[in-house]
Amino acid sequence: MSNTTVAQRPAFSALISTPSYQRLINNTIKDPNRARRFVSAIISAVAVNPALQECTPQTILSGALLGESLNLSPSPQLGQYYLVPFKQKEKRDRSGNVNSPECTNAQFVLGYKGLVQLALRSGQYKRLNVVSVKEGELYGWNPITEEFSIVPIEDEVEREKAPTVGYLASFEYLTGFTKTIYWSKEKMVAHADRYSAAFSREATNGHSPKVSFADYEARNYPAKDEWLYSSFWYKDFDGMAHKTMLRQLISKWGVMSIDLQTAFEADAAADSEEYFEAPEVQLPPSVPAPDFPTETPEEAPAPTAQQEAQVSLNDV
Repeated sequence: MSNTTVAQRPAFSALISTPSYQRLINNTIKDPNRARRFVSAIISAVAVNPALQECTPQTILSGALLGESLNLSPSPQLGQYYLVPFKQKEKRDRSGNVNSPECTNAQFVLGYKGLVQLALRSGQYKRLNVVSVKEGELYGWNPITEEFSIVPIEDEVEREKAPTVGYLASFEYLTGFTKTIYWSKEKMVAHADRYSAAFSREATNGHSPKVSFADYEARNYPAKDEWLYSSFWYKDFDGMAHKTMLRQLISKWGVMSIDLQTAFEADAAADSEEYFEAPEVQLPPSVPAPDFPTETPEEAPAPTAQQEAQVSLNDV
């Protein structure tokens, strides 16, 4: 564990344990038992993520409250949503005085499994699914009739090794209405390059240009440039592709609940991520924007052993 981790972890757990923050959480969540589980889950999520420990506590809590308002779990293992660090550059006024120093903020990022959860809660879908299509599996696709022919590779180990050539998403309403879309991997790469600032080959902040995604997958780039490839699109391209397919499918042809619209709007800010600009998290209308206390970690009491304890997945 790094020195930074050791120094940062007590700061957040101490701050979130102060009476003023506890009142804020209890007033927002209302249910005391749910509020306690929320605090334990967020302390655990921050404790196991060194990068998240560098973020301002207010943005961690704001993003987490948004996830809680949508009844999604912060557990990375469940993949319903993530709190992702974004750099915010220093801001100065016209006289050159610093209005806000450079810092790292946490941003709510919806996971595709969370998107599925929110969609299914509407009660309108009989089936909703998205899959990666492997090389040799697709034998036909008609975009007019939406008919397709896929023969999956039976050996799961071999299928996992096979290169992905595209993505297929579909849903069926309880009424029987169906919709299916297919994107090639090339189309998905072009989409990410156009709409994700951090994935775009132009997003280098004046440094050496990025290599193509194909070269990235083949690891054909200097090790010193690894930091250029920190976007979720690089870390989990298939996961981001699955989420994109579901967003395209549901936003154009599906039923959009209020919670789903809220999640889409917050997630859209993350999709336009900048290297040195952190988008702000907006809470849904049903949850008032937190009036964060001004207490600092140094003034806060040390957390109890119970507050430091990690929550199990069954409790999240």
